[in-house]
Amino acid sequence: MVLVIERLPKRQRQQQLAKAIEENPFITDEELTKLFQVSIQTIRLDRLELGIPELRERMKLMAEQSYDQVRSLPLHEVIGDVIDLQLDKSGISMFEIREEHVFSRTKIARGHHIFSQANSLAVALINDKVALTAAADIRFVRQVRLEEKCIAKAYVRSISKGKAKVEVFTYVGDEVVFQGNFIIYHASKDRHEGGELHADSD
Repeated sequence: MVLVIERLPKRQRQQQLAKAIEENPFITDEELTKLFQVSIQTIRLDRLELGIPELRERMKLMAEQSYDQVRSLPLHEVIGDVIDLQLDKSGISMFEIREEHVFSRTKIARGHHIFSQANSLAVALINDKVALTAAADIRFVRQVRLEEKCIAKAYVRSISKGKAKVEVFTYVGDEVVFQGNFIIYHASKDRHEGGELHADSD
């Protein structure tokens, strides 16, 4: 087993580990142990030496650095941790499936949690004090299970007077597990297609 742990020289492993985290900031220590075939203690030591914080701290840093302030609802009402938010443009949230989110027998996530993550992110994207879901066309691509991490990525496709179209894709790893197209009504009447406010608006 020691041969497996020492498969890559330390410096080379640390370079690849830093690259893996840069490419996928949501990767967990457990996933890194499988990727590099080393113990979780080795991964933690590598991160420590490289000055890379653990997943939850990385998420906090990303959130602090790169999201606009949500206007349409309190941040705690967004289901999942908001990682990135560019109002009227795009957003990302992460939602970890825990025991309270699954059916007890199958350990499969209840669908309304997956929907709620996507729906609340779609609403949060709208740069308005009042934004409500008017319609949703959704598709559950595959079941999500206990301890899987759902990454929702939302994109504002268009904004017109009083209405926005938002598309959301939810991933587990590289696999799409949910897709939704949302129509969000909002209070502002001074927008034009594309999400920008008129130059003469307050």
